[in-house]
Amino acid sequence: MKATTRILIVSVVIAIFGILSIYSSTSRKEGEFFQNLYRYQILRLVLGLCVFWFFSRFNYRRLWDWTYFIYSLVLLLLLLVFILGIVRMGAQRWLKIWWLTVQPTEIAKIMILLFLARYFSKKEPDDVEVKASKFGLIKALIIPFIFTAIPMFLIIEQPDLGSGAIIFFIFFTMLYLSKIRVRYIIIFVLVIVSLLPVSWHFLKPYQKARIQVFLNPNTDPLGAGYTVIQSKIAIGSAGILGKGWRSGTQSQLKFLPEAHTDFIFATFVEEWGCLGGIFLIVLYWLLVQVGIRTAQSTTDHYGQLLSMGIACMICIQSCINIAMTMGLMPVVGVPLPLMSYGGSSIITTFSALGIMANVSKTRNIF
Repeated sequence: MKATTRILIVSVVIAIFGILSIYSSTSRKEGEFFQNLYRYQILRLVLGLCVFWFFSRFNYRRLWDWTYFIYSLVLLLLLLVFILGIVRMGAQRWLKIWWLTVQPTEIAKIMILLFLARYFSKKEPDDVEVKASKFGLIKALIIPFIFTAIPMFLIIEQPDLGSGAIIFFIFFTMLYLSKIRVRYIIIFVLVIVSLLPVSWHFLKPYQKARIQVFLNPNTDPLGAGYTVIQSKIAIGSAGILGKGWRSGTQSQLKFLPEAHTDFIFATFVEEWGCLGGIFLIVLYWLLVQVGIRTAQSTTDHYGQLLSMGIACMICIQSCINIAMTMGLMPVVGVPLPLMSYGGSSIITTFSALGIMANVSKTRNIF
């Protein structure tokens, strides 16, 4: 089976599971808005497949020349969020463009991958020497971090600490994949660790509360710790086979907030059980595996970095979301790729997967 076919089948199966979970968790809620959420998600899946088709046929090497334009455009969108952005649940993260609601944060994740892949690689696809291996400290670490830090801090200020953290992890992963000198990575890690105590004072009160609840959810069981407690109850009470579709207690009886967005994994496991949760995790692992194999099969370092970066992005975001719903990480508001309700997330994820598929299709040219 070709890599493109595997990517398409696995991603569509995950997205269908997401639609089933969205319908299950919202169908009994009052209001036309909730009744239509699964329909909106189906439409977004169709749009995502169209975007996947486009990028799977669009030569990814052309993105090299568009990288700085894309970077500038995304920065502009992130700045416009503070001026024209829509406020929801205390966060200003969305832009209304005609009839579309766009979350520039999701686009920024792909943008950072494109930028770092270009920065750390040669333009010539037949050049087998990694450019980053010859960089000094400033070019290897400081300059790319500045370009990454600008959108990262704009995202954190929305506030969206979770997406900001994902962009940071993407940067760190790309550093490692680019094969810069190991001592630079060690220096970077030591600096970040030394700054962690200082960063605590810059966190917003609700962010501090989430970290404190992560350490001990019972400190605020009816406030900041409520969602995590309900999520753990949903997952823990599922058993091996689950309670059945539309038969979960926490999601159906509205005990679990955000059951169709950030905590959709808890909704899914409650209804499909431990085996269902394991099966879903395996599907994500298959997507990551395709990305790794695609990177290993091409000699184009730009394609390698793109494919590995996309695989790592999906892996990081999935792990953070699943760990968050199980109480193994603080709640940071990160959607589960292809599953959680939201147009920007699913469309940008399909865009990234389309790029990965294109790298797989064109690898033999080089």
